[in-house]
Amino acid sequence: MLQEKLLCELLRGGFEVKPSDIREYTIKAKKKNKSLEDYVIEENIVDEVELYDAAAKQMDVPLIELKGREIKKDVLNLVPPSVAQTHHIVAFEKSSTEIKLATLDPSDIQIIEFLHRKTGLQPKVYLSTPSGMRDALRRYHGDLESDTTITALTSRGETGTDDLKKVAQELPIINIVNSIIEHAVFDGASDIHIEPTEKEVIIRYRVDGMLRPAMTLPKTVKDGITARIKILANLKIDEHMQPQDGRFKIQIQDERISFRVSIMPVYDGETIVLRILHEGQKPLNLDQLGFLSEAKKTIEKAIKKPHGMILVTGPTGSGKTTTLYSLLNILNQPNVNICTIEDPIEYHIGGINQSQINPKVGFTFASGLRAFLRQDPNIIMVGEIRDAETAEIAIHAAMTGHLVLSTLHTNDAPTTIPRLMDMGIPPFLIAFTTNIIVAQRLVRKMCEYCKEEVKLSKEATTELAKTYDIKKISGAKFYRGAGCRRCGNSGYKGRIGIYEVLEVEDKITAQINNRAGADVIKKTAQENGMQTMMEDGIEKAKQGITTVEEILRVTRE
Repeated sequence: MLQEKLLCELLRGGFEVKPSDIREYTIKAKKKNKSLEDYVIEENIVDEVELYDAAAKQMDVPLIELKGREIKKDVLNLVPPSVAQTHHIVAFEKSSTEIKLATLDPSDIQIIEFLHRKTGLQPKVYLSTPSGMRDALRRYHGDLESDTTITALTSRGETGTDDLKKVAQELPIINIVNSIIEHAVFDGASDIHIEPTEKEVIIRYRVDGMLRPAMTLPKTVKDGITARIKILANLKIDEHMQPQDGRFKIQIQDERISFRVSIMPVYDGETIVLRILHEGQKPLNLDQLGFLSEAKKTIEKAIKKPHGMILVTGPTGSGKTTTLYSLLNILNQPNVNICTIEDPIEYHIGGINQSQINPKVGFTFASGLRAFLRQDPNIIMVGEIRDAETAEIAIHAAMTGHLVLSTLHTNDAPTTIPRLMDMGIPPFLIAFTTNIIVAQRLVRKMCEYCKEEVKLSKEATTELAKTYDIKKISGAKFYRGAGCRRCGNSGYKGRIGIYEVLEVEDKITAQINNRAGADVIKKTAQENGMQTMMEDGIEKAKQGITTVEEILRVTRE
């Protein structure tokens, strides 16, 4: 679709449509739930090809009509199907040095550069009409459905193991899986969801914590995709009734990427989730994680202590492990021995002894932690305190001169203390060993390219008033992302943490020893200067980093 500003300029200029008529067409289009562009083309007010020819001249790119144009299959497949469908860009011709690309957005430099790197060919960009683009995109679907290798699966009835192995090694299936993976990495996804339904296979990506549809494929490719991923992850190809977990690594351009695979039997087949882990990714520093100045000082003070516990809490997917890796990176010096026990190892850090649990052979967090204490460590990271045994060993390690970093699943920092007591840990041990507790959530950052000032909506104000003193934000400016091509029209790009950092000082220690509840501890911590996650989030919203709606989304209980 053309940008509305450009469309209106073209209608007024080249097609001599009066401004009053444009306003009338806009109102009529909205009533029909259509865009202005669709309306003027469907009502024959302007011809689509003539409109896009005028737009191409304005953009200083040539126009290409893809309808009915013969495109060789090997040329079409130079652009992965998922990239083509999401970004509306296709290859229609190539030479030994050049690739001709048709697109609806010639200004999308990022995707054009991606295809330049992927193909090694010099791109020449053309503008396409939307109907021509739709025609070209249908050819991907047609190729998949008509491919004899894939359709053979449905005609065989029950597919044997040998057949699945053969299909998984066929070029069409390899290309589909490669396209799904490459596009997910290019889009900055953290997870790939491959979900079979009765009639098709749905591919979704989790980007910035939110799941969004990426593409749909015909059901005939379901078994081939599943078999291909099982082979990559070294899983049992003939096992369809039991959950399976595995890993594999691939190289995409100059980056080595690891994938954690989970396969689960469901009603229509097997659903697959791939967690994407960038092995070469460097840990972030405290500023990049989003710690404000006072919280940052508290953490820096705590990690300088030679012993004690640093606990990071929050639900699954709240960035706890990333925070721990960042703290380890600060602590990683030649004069200390750092050992970690994780499930799984998400990032490799040079100079640190990292170990992964293996419950099948009895190597658990508790047994691994015991073993590490014989390895003369200064600093120990335990991926997660899941049970009383692990908690007890971790606390005794903190008592005997080790700095212990770990995570727990609690909603906020103060409730961590009653949680440890519920595990049977005596209050005096918790009070004596715990240095700080960091609770966190991840919120989406506002897109810098489409940020605009807004007034808080009545709904947001009402919701905020339930847990926050509205007087504190009187006169403050707030922003939102209007949505643009760079952020996929979501208004958000990237994520940052919101935190509450509870320092266990003398007053808190006394309350823990008296078995005080989480509410009492929270009140005392706030009196000592602790910002709650909500307060930390609102501060970031006032700074234009995120939105109030996003803070409410992740902190709402």
